[in-house]
Amino acid sequence: MTATEPTGTAVNEMAGTAVDTANGAMPDATATDAAPAQHTDDYEGGLRACLEAVLMAADEPQQEADLARVLGRSAAVIGETLDLMRADYDAEQRGFELRHTARGWQYASRAVFEPVVTAFVTDGQTARLSQAAMEALAIIAYQQPVTRAQVTAIRGVNSDGVIRSLTVRGLVREDGADPESRAARLVTTELFLDKMGLDSLAQLPELAPFLPPSEALADVASAER
Repeated sequence: MTATEPTGTAVNEMAGTAVDTANGAMPDATATDAAPAQHTDDYEGGLRACLEAVLMAADEPQQEADLARVLGRSAAVIGETLDLMRADYDAEQRGFELRHTARGWQYASRAVFEPVVTAFVTDGQTARLSQAAMEALAIIAYQQPVTRAQVTAIRGVNSDGVIRSLTVRGLVREDGADPESRAARLVTTELFLDKMGLDSLAQLPELAPFLPPSEALADVASAER
């Protein structure tokens, strides 16, 4: 079941746009004030598909108001659609769920499958790290403390999976929250130093010049807010 999408002659919910005078439609009082980056009607699957794409890419829970601002729909419509999506996933007995907490909406593996997920993540811990894991670990090592969003911005792809793998392996851990974005900060562990044969982070090889400057990370942090 999907949420009903507005037709081309329905009210344009983008705030600041004119009412479709040809139809005499009234503007939606609950629409967001900012113009959307994209029109959900332009994509096959409409609003629901757009929400799925955004939530799949997000590495932090998303509030309805933020999703409404980006997609140009009212927060009420966003909330109703997300509720329908969650009910559909539950009815279909998917391995994942659309979870709603105080921090917002986020996809997550169902708790019942935690043993399976843990077995997958920890399988072959003695094996060499993947290229993706090495990239994420290097970024965390040289830029710590750093948030998941900042790691993702530097790599250009969602890094939740590899960061979780590094955490399970004991190479990375969370250390408080970023004071501005409130996202969890990541740092390397003592085990990381042991595996690298180092006494301290000061002994890391000189690779930092190849990574983005701290100013670039500051821009990413401001975008998180």
